[in-house]
Amino acid sequence: MVPGTAILRMETTSKRTGTFDGAWWPRSRDVEDQLSGLITALTARLGPLARVGLDASAWDQTPGHLVILGHMVRIDWSAVSDSTMIVTRGDQDHFLFLVIPPGTASSPARAAMAMAVRDDNDAPAEQIFAATGVTRDDRLGVPPRSPD
Repeated sequence: MVPGTAILRMETTSKRTGTFDGAWWPRSRDVEDQLSGLITALTARLGPLARVGLDASAWDQTPGHLVILGHMVRIDWSAVSDSTMIVTRGDQDHFLFLVIPPGTASSPARAAMAMAVRDDNDAPAEQIFAATGVTRDDRLGVPPRSPD
């Protein structure tokens, strides 16, 4: 993996029975930089996307849309703080992603991503984070305290 590269993981089955269809681990709070690569990857896999729903508190900027590969993708912002992202393809086809906070250490981030995409997973983001060691400080973007 290239340092600074976002990580995307999606279910590999067609059942879509778990809570999440995938998980995304952006590497910064720069939405334009991080979302551009994600939308490019998702478009290659899913086809053209109409909109993305994100939590406004997780990002440094909140643009209303981005133009990616010559296609405008609308961004809907919420203040829910639930660590999820909704991607809409067409009018009604929605995909729900767990969003791993950018500063999360590799081991808990990868564990949370793996748990999120399991077919039998019905846990919400908060439970996944608790089970895998993603801390509240990770979610709030607070750097870990150094030992005294």
